[in-house]
Amino acid sequence: MIQGARLSACLQIVNAVKGGNPVNFEKKQLSAGLYFVATPIGTARDITLRGLDILASADVIAAEDTRTAKRLMEIHGIPLGDRPVIAYHDHSGDMVRARLMKYIAGGKSVAYASEAGTPLVADPGYALGRAAIDAGVPVIGAPGPSAVIAALTVAGLPTDRFFFAGFPPNAKGARRKFIEEYADVPGTLVFYESPKRIQGMLGDLVQKLGGERQAVVCRELTKRFEEVSRGTLAELADAFAERSVKGEIVVLVDRARGVRVSDQLMEDALREALKTMRLKDAATTVSEALGLPRRKVYQAALGMEKGK
Repeated sequence: MIQGARLSACLQIVNAVKGGNPVNFEKKQLSAGLYFVATPIGTARDITLRGLDILASADVIAAEDTRTAKRLMEIHGIPLGDRPVIAYHDHSGDMVRARLMKYIAGGKSVAYASEAGTPLVADPGYALGRAAIDAGVPVIGAPGPSAVIAALTVAGLPTDRFFFAGFPPNAKGARRKFIEEYADVPGTLVFYESPKRIQGMLGDLVQKLGGERQAVVCRELTKRFEEVSRGTLAELADAFAERSVKGEIVVLVDRARGVRVSDQLMEDALREALKTMRLKDAATTVSEALGLPRRKVYQAALGMEKGK
């Protein structure tokens, strides 16, 4: 019997390595409550064993994308059975949330999984978690994959302090204002961005933060075509200017080094310099005096001259 058990365990491991059925998950009775399950951001095998246990055991499965959740369970051999799978996303509204809370109030365990990564990080799960807390029911987290942490791990930028800013606004003006709000944060900045807007975002980062800051663009993390591009913001803006890219993107920017100079101070300095100097000389003098990129100061000087 012992030899047979060992053989069975060995076969499970071999099958898992070959891509067959995974090592068995544990199905058990869960107490009533809301279970947030972190799911893979790319490679399906990144999910934790505890995450699989919860998906196998929960009475109700809620998901930002039900197709993704079902596919993940199928890959890992988790039978759905007759358990309900309920879509919960930004457009679900209060009715779906109330339905899920009713299940929990009736003694059911509800597992919620975002489309990818950790629930509540750029994800609609916040209101659901808040509703559960307000109702006094348990909220349990099964930690795991997160694009923020995965990007920080490989970026090579300081991780002692970081600030996750999420997705910037779509419109250029709003995006620049959004970026400017975080210019003085004393830690690494982390943004999510879509491939269609990455060129515009990098350009706005250069405009508002300066081109000299070290930065990293991570694309398709944990997937087959994973790419990590490092350099200054100016270098990355140039590198992506003509590229057509696909996949999920995380942008990381190093903290400001030294005192940040406001646009108003730069313009005041330029006005004084332009009283006695040519435009090019004034831009060079102000750039060196304030420690700003010469290109930024020169462009500002051109704009002031045109404004006259």
